[in-house]
Amino acid sequence: MSHTRRAVLQTGLALTAGLVTAGRSQAQGVSPTATTSPAAAAYGAANLGLGVTKQLGEFLSGFKYEDLSPAAIHEAKRAVLDWVGCALAGSQHPTPQILISTFKEMGSFAAATVLGQKQGLKLSLLDAAVANGQMGHVLDFDDTHLGGVILHTSTATIPALFALGEARKASGRAMILGMVAAFEAGIRTGQAMPRHHHGGWHLTGTLGTVAASAGAAKLLGLDAQQTIYALGIGCTQAAGMQQNRGSDCKSLHAGKSAYHGVLASMLASKGFNSSAEILDGSLGFVRIYSSTQNLAAVTAELGKSWLITGNGYKPYACGVVLHPLIDAAIEASRQAKTSAADVTNLDIRVHPDVVRITGVDAPGSGLMSKFSANHAGAVAFIDQAGGVAQFSNERAREPAVQALRQRVRITATNDLRLDQAVATVTTRTGGVFEAKIEHATGTAANPISDKDLESKFLGNASPNLGAAKAAAVAQQIWALEQLADVGELVRLCG
Repeated sequence: MSHTRRAVLQTGLALTAGLVTAGRSQAQGVSPTATTSPAAAAYGAANLGLGVTKQLGEFLSGFKYEDLSPAAIHEAKRAVLDWVGCALAGSQHPTPQILISTFKEMGSFAAATVLGQKQGLKLSLLDAAVANGQMGHVLDFDDTHLGGVILHTSTATIPALFALGEARKASGRAMILGMVAAFEAGIRTGQAMPRHHHGGWHLTGTLGTVAASAGAAKLLGLDAQQTIYALGIGCTQAAGMQQNRGSDCKSLHAGKSAYHGVLASMLASKGFNSSAEILDGSLGFVRIYSSTQNLAAVTAELGKSWLITGNGYKPYACGVVLHPLIDAAIEASRQAKTSAADVTNLDIRVHPDVVRITGVDAPGSGLMSKFSANHAGAVAFIDQAGGVAQFSNERAREPAVQALRQRVRITATNDLRLDQAVATVTTRTGGVFEAKIEHATGTAANPISDKDLESKFLGNASPNLGAAKAAAVAQQIWALEQLADVGELVRLCG
């Protein structure tokens, strides 16, 4: 036997022995990361002792409703209101309808309410979470946090909280606690992974799983050890690829995050374990999902402020990075007061990430148009709007929109922030009109008022529920902390 083959065999035997020893330790009740054998160290499973996951788990399990600021409580209610409206608006979309019919065909057990189906449809806790999550994200109209990440926290989390909350008769306060915990875990983990998005991951599928697992664990009242387990069980399931933008799969990512949160929290509640260093371990989530790390962000100033208060809400039904561009195109259109046929060029300057994320020049469908800067600029100029209708299959194929799309020129510049854009319209008669947006509508720096957010909700929910029932749902959400059983709200939306 050659020296090389002998060395490989010896390394393999040592690694196998180390893994067997680790497995025996687990069977005896020892933490899965407690081993420090040389083989385990070589494999990357040794305990680093950084305690980042442990600190986060202890914090998430430890804070109480009384610890929350009034602003955090209010923002949790705003998030629920906005998401429920988006889910109801998306409930009849063909994409979630395919998913729902497939679950029925597969024999889903009736346990949790699916929103907006009128006949009181129920699926299993896991299936309902997936269906509700997908319908909440399919229109790309749901809230987005831009605090160092681009994360649709609510649509990854609320479906899990609704399914578990209905099953366990959880209170509205428990729901609020779950929401706050989800934002803390998801956003902080994302801030620790500066290159995660650049790796091609869809954050609502990856960080959304972290958020949903933390939120579900909090709603169930899990202790610190169980919460750490839930984070680990969630992280090992996390996935979602940006390649699937514009397809049915993108909104599936949100639903699967909710699914992972339900499964992770329920398994953890029964003692199913995971690595105690799932975030910070040498092969942990933060390290393998990003080429660079900032682990300090996970625990920095825990409890001093609440990340949910930095949440943003969409006035437009498309990728959030397009919103400054749409604001600018609408304002330029108002200034120019001319038809699209009279426009020779619509030049729009944006942050480089806009081009990186939304580089679809000629979208062939409504879902794809939600990630087309050219389409967003054209349709916003023509319609002076960016709602659901502007990103439909019909509008994406409209000849007038397609014609103007060819005259939209998008330029990336590092001089602009992600929430800024500048649009310049040049007309055939020589007119030039420019609009600069400092902060896109709906961002934390330019927030949507409660009144406008409720108007958005009513516009989304009323076609499904009817005006009176939609108003009743809104009233119940604004008083969420007084609700004894979340199931009442969920079934009202069914």
